[in-house]
Amino acid sequence: MGINKDSIILTGDRPTGPLHLGHFVGSLQKRVELQNQCKQYIMIADMQALTDYFKEPAKVVQNVTEVVKDYLAVGIDPEKSTIFIQSQIPELTELTALFMNLVTTARLERNPTIKAEIQLRQFDDSIPAGFLCYPVSQAADITLFNATHVPAGEDQAPMIEQTNELVRRFNYTYNTDCLNEVELLLSNTPRLIGIDGNAKASKSLGNAIFLGDSPETVHDKIFSMYTDPNHIRVNDPGSIEGNVVFAYLDAFHPDKAQVAEWKEHYQKGGLGDMYLKQQLCDVLQNLLTPIRERRKTISDEEALDIAIAGAQAIKPIAQNTLDKVKRAVGICYHSS
Repeated sequence: MGINKDSIILTGDRPTGPLHLGHFVGSLQKRVELQNQCKQYIMIADMQALTDYFKEPAKVVQNVTEVVKDYLAVGIDPEKSTIFIQSQIPELTELTALFMNLVTTARLERNPTIKAEIQLRQFDDSIPAGFLCYPVSQAADITLFNATHVPAGEDQAPMIEQTNELVRRFNYTYNTDCLNEVELLLSNTPRLIGIDGNAKASKSLGNAIFLGDSPETVHDKIFSMYTDPNHIRVNDPGSIEGNVVFAYLDAFHPDKAQVAEWKEHYQKGGLGDMYLKQQLCDVLQNLLTPIRERRKTISDEEALDIAIAGAQAIKPIAQNTLDKVKRAVGICYHSS
């Protein structure tokens, strides 16, 4: 199933902090492209963020506007893409509750993405029920708006698989075809590693360059990047494996032939880390400066108004789908 004008894209982010360069290469660029090709809904998943930030709701609420400003700053157009807040669509909660009856806790615990996230957050045996049921909530997000495609990385493949399992189980159980399966639109961009060399750039780990970072902060983060610890002198041969500077040059430098030349030179010796970091700094400052400047022109009020208007625009779709679901289950009640 390919992308065409009739395709419906569902994507989004959890508002646990401002967005960073990993989001930019992993999803934001693709969203800007897709909004000119098909119908796109972008959800700010505040309810899902509360599954592990339940003690810090104010942080989640504050970051809703920050995320919207990031969207607008990179070029997402609210006239082309519908941006909305998850908690403004109560139909999502109803569909999630219905889906809960169609999946076991054992199946949820086997989900590889959830297992990895549980380990990352060190929940051990004290796993919040809301977090464990995150794949069910995500399935509701996707199906309520009749999405045909979800752009995501390979780590999200188990979530899409579980969504399609729930769709098949629902349609079979209630002898209906009111819900459709979804296709993973796989990103071709490798996951961006953290500036400290960690396998993932993350808001929670504090090892990312954010879209709204000041020029000074961007500079300092780049010059603190992990490189080859054995590349002590400029003339020493260096390794590009696990070298964060080269990972970012691969992702952001427009001249791939130049990056390949630098890699060869670095491995032979004679190319310094500071030179490479300055080249990367120039590239990222050129990328982020217009984003940063556009972001400054967007007020919190404007960002919130756009997200609330998006929820109002998409609500009839949610109501229509939920009506079909309820009729399929048989829980439609009318007074005599």
